[in-house]
Amino acid sequence: MTSVFHTFWTDALRPLLQRPPVLQVAALCHRAGPDGLEVLLVTSSRGRWILPKGWPIDGLTAAEAAMQEAWEEAGVRAGTVADTALGSFRSDKQFDNGAVVPCETQVFAIAVTEVVDDYPEADRRDRIWVSRAQAAAMVDEPGLKPLLAGFNPR
Repeated sequence: MTSVFHTFWTDALRPLLQRPPVLQVAALCHRAGPDGLEVLLVTSSRGRWILPKGWPIDGLTAAEAAMQEAWEEAGVRAGTVADTALGSFRSDKQFDNGAVVPCETQVFAIAVTEVVDDYPEADRRDRIWVSRAQAAAMVDEPGLKPLLAGFNPR
């Protein structure tokens, strides 16, 4: 049997005390490859395959911040970024100090026209162009998998 306190906690107090998710922006960089559409993945600081992503940047729209992350983390020098997010996913963000917070990541498509090998985080990250299906299989975030697998830039 559920206690009155448990019901009060679940229905009224817990939603008020929980932090809302923090916001990040991600770049789903894509191009036409020899075998069809390719998307770009980079390694995280923990060695997992992810999209280039980061925090919103003062003075930039979310789409512009996603483009900035694509430059810093993957060397995407030029491309056309969509003004609106193609979707979002929720995950837990773990900081270096061990703290974990819920995070919502808005994903912006970028049609890549130029990639360079000399970029700010080149010495800290690997990058790879793969098919949508390969990308969906390589990433860990369950909410990102369907965005990648179903991505259609049209």
